Amino acid sequence: MKTIQDLENKLAQPSADLIRDIAAIDGDIMLLGVGGKMGPSLARLAMNAIKEAGVQKKVIGASRFSSGDVKQELEAAGVETISVDLLDDAQLQSLPDVKNVIYMAGNKFGTTGNEHFTWAMNAYLPGRVAEKYKDSRIVVFSTGNVYPMTPIAYGGVSEEDPTGSNGEYGQSCLGRERVFEYFSHKHGTPLVIYRLNYAIDMRYGVLLEMAKQVKAGKPIDVTMGSLNCIWQGDANEIAIRALNVCSNPPKVLNVSGPETISLRWLATMFGQRFGVDVSFVGEESPTAYISNSAKAHQLFGYPSVSLLQMIDWTAEWLNAGGHVWNKPTHFQEREGKY
Repeated sequence: MKTIQDLENKLAQPSADLIRDIAAIDGDIMLLGVGGKMGPSLARLAMNAIKEAGVQKKVIGASRFSSGDVKQELEAAGVETISVDLLDDAQLQSLPDVKNVIYMAGNKFGTTGNEHFTWAMNAYLPGRVAEKYKDSRIVVFSTGNVYPMTPIAYGGVSEEDPTGSNGEYGQSCLGRERVFEYFSHKHGTPLVIYRLNYAIDMRYGVLLEMAKQVKAGKPIDVTMGSLNCIWQGDANEIAIRALNVCSNPPKVLNVSGPETISLRWLATMFGQRFGVDVSFVGEESPTAYISNSAKAHQLFGYPSVSLLQMIDWTAEWLNAGGHVWNKPTHFQEREGKY
């Protein structure tokens, strides 16, 4: 992939499993917070799957749409759009009722110094949405940051392990989960809590950040040691297909790739592709933010795009001068400050 169109086409290509599963979903699908990094590609993927399945179903995307041409691009793809400030309760209540909701609204970067807004978005708003859509199925986007860092040798934290958020962002995301969980118990709302660790798109993500550092000849800090990641198209598919497995009590799913990836190995792989020597600083810590996603893989299968394929695509994208977003993940942050 060397152009944005190549990338968008790949992200919007539904698998046979998704086409089958979206046909089985009863009712329309609302994406709340569709204007973020993953929302537009998820909406287009859902629309293409619906078309391939030959069923009548709407995909509705709600967001502030405060920047760029995302609204027009989604409408051109067949997605119905609604401009809304979800924190304005009158605007929230005016949204149409739907049977299926994928909740993607939230705040991460800029939390430090603006904690009150992060808590409002991540922990207050979920309660208002949970009341509004108490009769719907809801897939709630969350993060592996609700867990503490765990020993790399442990193989990643699983859904049965205790949470233990480090920093206010992680704490507020756990608040989001608990609030949705409360209203799920109160109203019987079927939910999936979708704890994602590092979706990869050629324009942003942990692989791009590592590749840029290696290509620029910068020393690689390996203190974090290891990470997980998953192709964004696969992460989007899982989010849509998860509507079919929503339950009460809520089902919790870690969503990432199957590998525990060594930062040192990853940098070396990019060094080989760029033809540069890689230097390292620091020493690997025994703990990291690592998720065990075996449960999601059992339900939905392994990701369709392999780790080495993502590495190759990322290197090709950078070598071709592909467009990138200035949206760093801060994946090496160990103090929970974003």
